Amino acid sequence: MQTEFGHLMETFVVGELRTQASWLEQPYVLGHWRTSDDEEVDFVLELSDGRVLAFEVKASERIPGKDFAGLRKMREAVGDRFAAGIALSMGTRSYTYEDRLHVMPIDRLWS
Repeated sequence: MQTEFGHLMETFVVGELRTQASWLEQPYVLGHWRTSDDEEVDFVLELSDGRVLAFEVKASERIPGKDFAGLRKMREAVGDRFAAGIALSMGTRSYTYEDRLHVMPIDRLWS
């Protein structure tokens, strides 16, 4: 269950991602992804060459494995077109969690 702060953080970060995507020179499609069993990804950027970048926003410092469920499901569904899934967190370090799934502090959007 997401807190009020979590909703606010997600809205803010998605707005920032939309702004930064507008700087791309190539065409792209933005969206949100949800499965029939309610797995979801907060923000999806599909580039004109078909590659997909997926973002999950978490208003916590730590990202447990279960928080990657939507990104994993999307990675399976999209296959080789899935370039990366990024869980943005309130933490302080970036790292690779597993194949094409990464954790990155939210403040890296500005640095």
